[in-house]
Amino acid sequence: MRSSSDNIKLLAQAALFAALSYIGFQFFRIDLPVGTEKTAFHLGNTFVVLAALLLGGSWGGMAGAVGMTLADLTSGYATSAPKTFLLKLCIGLIAGFFAHRVFKIEKTSSRKHIVTATLVSGCCAMGFNIVADPVVGYFYKRYLFGIPQDMASALAKMSALTTLVNAVLSVICTTVIFLALRPALIKSGLYGLHGRGE
Repeated sequence: MRSSSDNIKLLAQAALFAALSYIGFQFFRIDLPVGTEKTAFHLGNTFVVLAALLLGGSWGGMAGAVGMTLADLTSGYATSAPKTFLLKLCIGLIAGFFAHRVFKIEKTSSRKHIVTATLVSGCCAMGFNIVADPVVGYFYKRYLFGIPQDMASALAKMSALTTLVNAVLSVICTTVIFLALRPALIKSGLYGLHGRGE
């Protein structure tokens, strides 16, 4: 069982990553209008995946989902907020599953293993997003909001492009940041808090 001190540290880290996910979308974003709707290039997903690598899938996914959903609600993407919450939670769960259950990155010191685990975990999570974001977005906009089929289709195509670019940037940035942060977090005792007591 985790100590109450570890729980507080984990909660503080989750709050930090929710804030970083928010900032990554809110302030590092380029909007692309598509008719009356829009899509965007952004760095928010970087912090969702990074949170999952550092905090585990459930904590990281929830932190990223909360941060990105709040960003949607405060930046003109409010209608996409429920879809964002679901997809970002899934991104975190997928990245966390591969990093911690398949590769067990918290139990290795091999740099090659850590780099491979980080890249594969990020690619799997972002691969899911490349497929799910445009598909879920199409049906979400088409049937929930009644957007005409041609507009929903155009938005899905543009979303596929921005999601692909966002995914590539996220995997690269996440890998670089994770490799830089991991040693310092291990040294300070702040890495692997999610797995203590399980």
